[in-house]
Amino acid sequence: MSTAQTLDYQINRLGFWSVIVAITTGVVSMFFPLDAPGGYTAEHVDRVAWLSANKGEFIAGWVNQIVAMFSLSAAFACGAWVVAGKNSLRAILALLFVAMATMAFIIPKFIAVWTIPLLADTITAGAMGAELADPLLRMLNVSIPFSLYTSFDYLGFWLYSVFALLAAGPLYGDSKSAKISAVGLGVFGMVYQVLMVALFLGAIAPVDIEAYFIGASLLLLFHLVAMAFVFKRSMSSAS
Repeated sequence: MSTAQTLDYQINRLGFWSVIVAITTGVVSMFFPLDAPGGYTAEHVDRVAWLSANKGEFIAGWVNQIVAMFSLSAAFACGAWVVAGKNSLRAILALLFVAMATMAFIIPKFIAVWTIPLLADTITAGAMGAELADPLLRMLNVSIPFSLYTSFDYLGFWLYSVFALLAAGPLYGDSKSAKISAVGLGVFGMVYQVLMVALFLGAIAPVDIEAYFIGASLLLLFHLVAMAFVFKRSMSSAS
């Protein structure tokens, strides 16, 4: 096996297992709370009390989200490698947007693991800095779609959608899995852009942002499942 074949095999294997981890962590996330009950409708004092009492579960849930995000980005990056075989320039640009999305995602997720629990503990204990911690925690609400925290998350998904528009065309291939992966990715990219325009034009109310945008992101599941077969097939060809 040549060096090029070995690298191709390793990247496709990474892509395959990244898909498996991304889907697994997605399932695991259903068993961990990512915010206080009631979401952004919960009273601030109730959220503070819940975060202080359930710190361990909250952190575990967001650590799982970090693993999910890195595995999803890795799967997309490996998908860019597949794209490079047909269009190198689009593959490079697609990989660039995946890298920027990963950076946008890791900022709020690290804040969830590090900053938010410390803020809640400081407010509950009335310790030094509590007067600063209270407004900061309000700004970093993980459920309000227009908070400083969630803005980074939606930025990350928008960057993913640009990656999708760049990679979808070259991903389209002869196999059924390649077709499904390309179509799923392309539809996600287009739908997300349409939703962004609708939001800026005032057609989507702030209260409905999560339902629309997170719903659109579920289209990536079709892409991921199909890409697992694409990666598996490429591994067999490279071995």
